[in-house]
Amino acid sequence: MFTKPQRAPRVQRALRLASGTAICLAVSFGLALPIPFLAPVLCALLLASANRPLPFKAAVILALAAMLTTGIGLLLIPVLRYYPNSGVLLIGLGLFVVFRFGLRGGNNLIVTFLVIGLTMISSAGVADFGLAVTVITAMVAGLFLAVLVGMFSHWLFPEPDNAPAPPVAPTFPASEVNRIALRATLIVIPAFLMALIDPATYLPIVLKAVNLGQQSSTTSARNAARELIGSTLLGGLLAILFWCALSLFVHLWMFFLWMLLFALIVARKLYGLNPSPLSPGFWLNSLMTLIILLGQSVQDSAAGKDVQTAFAVRMTLFIGVTLYACLMVYLLEQRQQKQVQGLT
Repeated sequence: MFTKPQRAPRVQRALRLASGTAICLAVSFGLALPIPFLAPVLCALLLASANRPLPFKAAVILALAAMLTTGIGLLLIPVLRYYPNSGVLLIGLGLFVVFRFGLRGGNNLIVTFLVIGLTMISSAGVADFGLAVTVITAMVAGLFLAVLVGMFSHWLFPEPDNAPAPPVAPTFPASEVNRIALRATLIVIPAFLMALIDPATYLPIVLKAVNLGQQSSTTSARNAARELIGSTLLGGLLAILFWCALSLFVHLWMFFLWMLLFALIVARKLYGLNPSPLSPGFWLNSLMTLIILLGQSVQDSAAGKDVQTAFAVRMTLFIGVTLYACLMVYLLEQRQQKQVQGLT
């Protein structure tokens, strides 16, 4: 009796990540969900962070995290509106606590939800409560869709029975946790302040800053430019190539197929099927940047805006936020080195 040969675990993971991201993108845009690029971003993060489908307990925890995120964001709206200085300080403290929780072993997806609640929901609500409701709807719908697509992707490309256990996430010394959490907080705060001025324009910048804040936790000053700036530029280049390819024949099925191809190329690098000296975080950040830029361009096109000008402005802002993140990494690491030298 013959048994079907199993693919290598890394092959299954690459196929799972690419197919899940593409399906989630197509369904999200096909159903015209609010902020449609949020669902595939969450799905990519979910599939990249877990090699097994979410158990029921983890799904409940994620749902509770979404409720907590929503509540925190709504409660901070009146504080920001009537006591802006105190509100910004509270959000800065909250970001520090959340990033510290993530560095001490907390789930990255829960950290992302909490940071979105502290920044995107609260900043949107200051300008327009209806916009805050839109962000909440997008987050809840995006989470629900990402979990469903993630389960389907795990069924479609299951983890092999002989797959080794995933490596334990690196832990940071207690003395380093506060410094790295402060660095991530300082990276997100300027984008949040920009969103307070014009939430509709700068909310994608906040999402990019959140991604950079989490990526910076594993980045040193030596490779910050390559990891942060390089992944942002690559994501922008992939978005341009994707847009040009999609322009040949604009259709939802082609949107799905091109996303499947581009995500598969990145996933092969992320899982080491095509060897690369760059870290998995670099490739995941590139994929997320691609999705955010592409999603905004599609929405700009549907709204009749000048796509090229809007993309150029958004890419400039992305690069500016990334350069600022590199500066924070460098300054805080230099400060740490001076303190160590002073003690010795």
